[in-house]
Amino acid sequence: MSSKGPFIILILSSILGLASCGLFSPEPIPSVQESLPNKFSQFTTDAAPEKRWWETFNDCELNALIVQAFSKNMNLKEVWARLKQARAKAVQAGADKYPNLTGTAGVSHSKTRTKNTSAATSTSEDYSLGLSSSYELDLWGRVRSKQKAAILSAEASKQDLNAAAITLAAEVTSRWLQIIAQRTQKHLLNEQLKINRTFLELIKLRFQNAMVSALDVYQQQQVIDQARSQIPLVEAQESRLMNELSVLLGEAPRSLLVISRPDLPKLTPMPSTGIPADLLENRPDIRAAQLRLQSAGWNVSSARADRLPSLSLSASAIFANEHLDLLLDNWVLSLAANLTAPIFDGNRRAAAVDLTIALKDENLAAYRKTILTAIREVEDALITEAKQQEHILELKQVIQTARKALDQATLRYRNGVTDYLPVLTQLLSVQDLERNLITQQTNLLTNRISLYRSLGGTWTEDLTVSS
Repeated sequence: MSSKGPFIILILSSILGLASCGLFSPEPIPSVQESLPNKFSQFTTDAAPEKRWWETFNDCELNALIVQAFSKNMNLKEVWARLKQARAKAVQAGADKYPNLTGTAGVSHSKTRTKNTSAATSTSEDYSLGLSSSYELDLWGRVRSKQKAAILSAEASKQDLNAAAITLAAEVTSRWLQIIAQRTQKHLLNEQLKINRTFLELIKLRFQNAMVSALDVYQQQQVIDQARSQIPLVEAQESRLMNELSVLLGEAPRSLLVISRPDLPKLTPMPSTGIPADLLENRPDIRAAQLRLQSAGWNVSSARADRLPSLSLSASAIFANEHLDLLLDNWVLSLAANLTAPIFDGNRRAAAVDLTIALKDENLAAYRKTILTAIREVEDALITEAKQQEHILELKQVIQTARKALDQATLRYRNGVTDYLPVLTQLLSVQDLERNLITQQTNLLTNRISLYRSLGGTWTEDLTVSS
């Protein structure tokens, strides 16, 4: 070894010691705890929400539909593929922490014609083997910062997958619920048709006895026709919902789906909401926003380190075919160290730092916005459920009163005290209220689904998606 060898080793050892610690670290994430309310306005407890909330509906068919959606939904597969991409990028970002080693091999074959001799030729073959390596010393932590940013970005993609799963469960349950609601509406319309036909028979009998005019007959027939005209619309809406559910399950529209529940499920007691701060852990979209903010901070560190000088090492070993039997003794080794420092780049690197800082500020604003949106969604769902329950109680009272008024109007009509108009008015009112009651009960259950989605949950951590 030459006299320069120990000197080079000493320099490299010192540099490697410096490379083990980066000079730039991201700033800590600003705390948001002080900006959060202490509790929700309604139904606050300290317990965590249900893990798999759709199981509170106690329907095996719904459970099977959600399991199928987790396995076959195309949107979830897209998010899963993006997660794989993010993890691969994280591996790529960390590859520069290790030396790059490349092997080379060469062979050449040549024929040379002997001078002044047309027939004589000489043949030569040359072989060579070699290795080359390069390595950038991470003096200022640029590579380390890039790797941490990529790892955090991949973790954020995992939270995106969890958020997509929570949304998917809510969408499947909502479609399932609305399909049952449409079938309930259709059943109610058929029951109302029976009642309307009974009224029509009564009116026809009175008309035959010259007790009423033909106008009463036509008015009641109009009520029947109007109720019958609503059935195709309900059936069309049910078909659309079935097609939407099929697509959510990864199936083609018009697929055979089994939903045999005859009526709407009962509303279970209010779930435990916890405190607003719990959303920071239970909502995957908030966790994803936080991770992206951390990733942006490490990108700032990487951009700042890129403005400083960089040192790279390169080495190569070449072995020729003169002494094939002396592989370890016949080699040529070259070792070089290159120090590069940016002098003038038109402020490209400075602009890159400004860009990453602006991106970090954008992610900070997005993080705070996501938290505020999450709290608003929970508050909206809580107050909506409370007021919707009050509305349904009052609506039931209105229906009860309207039915009594219909009975009185019918009695007075049969006794010939009044004409048919009061009966017709009360009959239409009762039937409209009955259909509206189903709609409002469906809205109450749909809002409960929105509440479960808004509360998030950690049940997605063990979620697996088939490829």
